[in-house]
Amino acid sequence: MLTEKQQTIMDCYYNKDLSLSEIAENEGISRQGVRDSIKRAEAQLLDMENRLNFVKKIRRIQNKSDDILKEIDTKKPITDLSLIEKIKDLCEETYNFVQ
Repeated sequence: MLTEKQQTIMDCYYNKDLSLSEIAENEGISRQGVRDSIKRAEAQLLDMENRLNFVKKIRRIQNKSDDILKEIDTKKPITDLSLIEKIKDLCEETYNFVQ
């Protein structure tokens, strides 16, 4: 897991699009310290991903959701529209969750 400081630095760098210098100033560390922290955090995240395979699992969920949605959209006639709509909504929610 990332430390709170690593999480903050990664958030600033990737989500808030701050420069290394801006982050260094905000965190009270050197620009090189920010870069080192980012590189260490990236390595930790990559290692975790390699062990847990979250991205692979998420993509499988997306593919299954796509398959279900295609199946629902192509079947005619549909006798229970409320059930189909509910399934469709759940699939879309699952798909949106993992994006």
